[in-house]
Amino acid sequence: MTDVRRPLLLEPALAALNAAGEETRLRLLGLLAETELTVSEAVAILGQSQPRVSRHLKLLVEAGLVERRREGAWAFFRLASADAPGEIARSVVSWLDPLDPRVAGDRARLAEVRQARADAAARYFAEHAPEWDAIRSLHVPEAQVEAAMREAVGEAPLRRLLDLGAGAGRMLELFAPQAEQAIGVDLSSAMLGVARGRLEKAGARNVQLRQGDMYALPIERNSCDLVIVHQVLHYLDDPGRALREAARTLAPGGRLLVVDFAPHREETLRDEHAHRRLGFSQQEVTTLLEQAGLEILRHRDLAPSADDGAKLTVSLWLARDPRVIADPLPKASFETA
Repeated sequence: MTDVRRPLLLEPALAALNAAGEETRLRLLGLLAETELTVSEAVAILGQSQPRVSRHLKLLVEAGLVERRREGAWAFFRLASADAPGEIARSVVSWLDPLDPRVAGDRARLAEVRQARADAAARYFAEHAPEWDAIRSLHVPEAQVEAAMREAVGEAPLRRLLDLGAGAGRMLELFAPQAEQAIGVDLSSAMLGVARGRLEKAGARNVQLRQGDMYALPIERNSCDLVIVHQVLHYLDDPGRALREAARTLAPGGRLLVVDFAPHREETLRDEHAHRRLGFSQQEVTTLLEQAGLEILRHRDLAPSADDGAKLTVSLWLARDPRVIADPLPKASFETA
C-alpha cells in the first residue's frame, strides 16, 4: 500500500511530540480520540483543576494536535483532523494500552460523561414528549419544511424507509404511505410511546418502532431505500458517526435526507432543550456526508419570513449511495428559499 502520510518539518514535528509527551496531555489525547469534549467535561474526567486542564488543552491546540471549536458560549475540543499533527496524535494514542489503570479509569469516567449527556436528553424527551410538535414553532413553519422534504424525496414508491430519531412519529406519518415497510428508531421509550399513539390513530399498519442507539442501529446493512434524519443531529455529540451509521443501512442507490438547523445563536435551546449543537453550516454537513461515502444531490435553506415569528433557518441535505446510477435525481441544488 502506498504511504500517503503528509511530511512534516522537523520543528513542528518536535513541537507535536513534545506536546504529547506529558501525562495529562497524553490522557487528553486518548479521550479526544473517542469524542469531543468541553473543558468542564475534561475536568470531571481527569479530576484536575480547570486552569490546569485549560492550559494543557491550549498547548495541544498550539501544537496542532487538537482543534478548538467555538460554538456560542461553549468551546469544544477534538483530535485534529487528518493532517500531519493529527496523524501523530492518532498514532501516539494507538500505542496506549487500554488496560493501563489510568487509561481505563479515564475511559470509565468518559463513559459516565457520555451517559450523563444521554440521560439529560432522555429526561428532556420524557418531560416534553407531549409538547414535541409545539417546540418546532421556533423555526420556519413545519408545513414549509415538510413540503420541501416531499419535493426532495419525490413520490416514487419505497421498499424500506428508516426514520432515525423518530420522535413523535411525524416523519413516519408523512412518508410511510410511500413505503412497503417503514421503521422508526428512537432511544427514548417516552417518545416511542407518543409516536405509537400517533401512528395508530393515522392507521399506519406498515410501521415498526424500535428502541435503539443512533450509533449502533438495530437495522441490517444495505437494506433501506430512504433514511431520514430530521432535527436529530443537534442533540448528538458525534454527528459524523451517526451519519456513517445511517449510511451503512442504505441499499445501493439509497438516499439519506438530513434536516436540521442552520447555525444560530439561540443559547436557550442548549440550556433548556438539551441541544448539543447550535446548528450546522452547509459545508460541515456536506463534508460529513461525503466522509460517510455518500454523494450530495441537493441542499436547500428555508429561512423564516418576517411574518413567521420564528428565528431559525432550517437546512436540508439530500445524499445518495453512489454504488448505482439509477436514481433520476440530478446532482443539483435547490434555490435558497
